[in-house]
Amino acid sequence: MINTKIYKAVYELAEKLMRAADKEDREAFDSFYAELKAICIENENTDKDHPEQWETLADFTEELDDALVGYEKALEKAVAINSKEHMSSIALSMAKLQMELGQTEAAIQSLQNAKASANKVHDDELKAEIDELLETLSAS
Repeated sequence: MINTKIYKAVYELAEKLMRAADKEDREAFDSFYAELKAICIENENTDKDHPEQWETLADFTEELDDALVGYEKALEKAVAINSKEHMSSIALSMAKLQMELGQTEAAIQSLQNAKASANKVHDDELKAEIDELLETLSAS
């Protein structure tokens, strides 16, 4: 379970990052991103460490390769606490990036991992999105 105070801070920073991105306010975006990264680093390997903060950081990482590394770290944290919900959403995000980077085999593998984790969650939208992408990639 993610610490409530950290969850609120991460959630508020995500909202601020989205607003800054919408306004194309580079300075604000960079500042909020640095704050979010600092929270992740500060809590890493403590009892406050949680995949949610790393997944959020990766969501806002603009360099695709760096974002992929961020999702991999988030996935490790999710596996460590056996959070099927996080494992499936992170693997889905990774697959989308891998598709963008032209890494089709890796994307299919990520989607298969996402599908396996999603079996245990009650998010039908997530499951449908995973199945749809897997179908699209497998057909090509």
